[in-house]
Amino acid sequence: MVPSHISYLEQIGAIITFEGSEVPVWKLNIPEDDLVMSEWAQHFRNHYCLDEELDALRAGTGLSRKDYLLGLIFPDPSEAPGPSVRAGDFSEILISDYLEYALGYWVPRDKYSEKAVRNESVKGVDVVGFHLADGNAESPSPRDVLIAFEVKAKLKAKRYEQTLQDAINHSEKDFLRRALTLNATKRRLRMQEKFGESLVVQRFQNPADHPYMYRSGAAAVISDESFDAEKIEQETIVTSHSNAENLDLMVVHGSDLMNLVTALYDRAANEA
Repeated sequence: MVPSHISYLEQIGAIITFEGSEVPVWKLNIPEDDLVMSEWAQHFRNHYCLDEELDALRAGTGLSRKDYLLGLIFPDPSEAPGPSVRAGDFSEILISDYLEYALGYWVPRDKYSEKAVRNESVKGVDVVGFHLADGNAESPSPRDVLIAFEVKAKLKAKRYEQTLQDAINHSEKDFLRRALTLNATKRRLRMQEKFGESLVVQRFQNPADHPYMYRSGAAAVISDESFDAEKIEQETIVTSHSNAENLDLMVVHGSDLMNLVTALYDRAANEA
C-alpha cells in the first residue's frame, strides 16, 4: 500500500546541466490534512521502533512512550548534532519512499532501529534499493538491479551550497561501501529472522560470479530559499563519476522543511 504522503511529493520540472545531465526537480508540499500527517508520523516512527515492540522496549525505563522515543530513540531536537541527524534521517527516509513506492525497488528500512547512539547517522550507503528482474533471489539475472543513493540535506539553508554536487562526490564512495552495507543489512535481517529478505540482499553480494546492474544515485533535499536552478545547472559535474552513465540525480525542495521534520518527530512521539 502506497503511503498517502507520497502524493505530496510532486515532480515540477527538470534542470539540464551544462554537461547535458538531467536533474529532475521535485517539490515536497506539506500536508494540511491531520490524518495524512498522523499516518506519515507512524510510518516515520516505525523506522526507529515498531509500534508492537514499543512497550516491551520501554519496559523497565519508567518512561512513557512519548518520553522513551524523545529521550532514547529519536535524535535530539536542539543539541548538536541532533538537528542535522534529524534532517538527514528524514531525507534518507523520503528518498527511500520515493525509490520504493514510485520506482518499485525494495528498500530495507532496518538501520534506524539499530542505532547505538541516537544523535549519530548510520554509517555506510545512505539508501540501497533492490529489484529482481524475475522475482527470485535464488535465480540471479544480469537484469537484476541494485541502486545506491547518496542523500544530502540542507533544510534551513538560505542559499544554494552545492548540495547536489556534495551528494555526487560522496556517491563515488558507495561502490566500495556497498559490500559493507550489504553485509550489515543481511546480518540485521537474519537477526530478525527475515530470511527471505536476507536472500535478496545475498544475491547482490558477489557481482563477479552473479553480475547485475549497478546504479548510483545522488539526491539533494533542500529548502525553497536555497533552491537555485541556475547554480545547479552551472555547478553540477558528473563526468568524473565512475558510474556516470548509470547515475540518477534529483533535487527535492520545499518550504519550512525543518519545521515539517520537527512536526513529524513530535507527532510520532505524541501519538505513539
